[in-house]
Amino acid sequence: MRKGIAILFLTIYVCTVTEAHELLKLPVVFQHFIEHKSDNQSLTVFQFLKIHYGQKTVKDDDYARDMQLPFKTTGEFFGSSVTAFVPLNALIVLSNPTVFSNTEWKGHQPPKLYSNYQVNIWQPPKVYVIA
Repeated sequence: MRKGIAILFLTIYVCTVTEAHELLKLPVVFQHFIEHKSDNQSLTVFQFLKIHYGQKTVKDDDYARDMQLPFKTTGEFFGSSVTAFVPLNALIVLSNPTVFSNTEWKGHQPPKLYSNYQVNIWQPPKVYVIA
């Protein structure tokens, strides 16, 4: 059940935020190809795609039908922004495993980077080791 709902929400998101809803117009391509094929029997699929997608749009007798093809118009699209909502008072508690050991490790500490030359952008940062 949860998988089905997730697929539904993903489909709604992809179809509204991207141009994937144009793929729903794919049957129109086949119908329009059959219409052109009835007029010209020697027309191939590649010639059909070249006429409708590879050349400049020509206003001919079937211009209205050509504009029903997918990816021919840019209307019906709105911009949206999706941001994750994180409440300000969110508290995340991560429990660390407790390791009991009597040994103290004094390893190498990485040097601390300080830059007193923040005004001059061409000056590289300086490394000072503080003991």
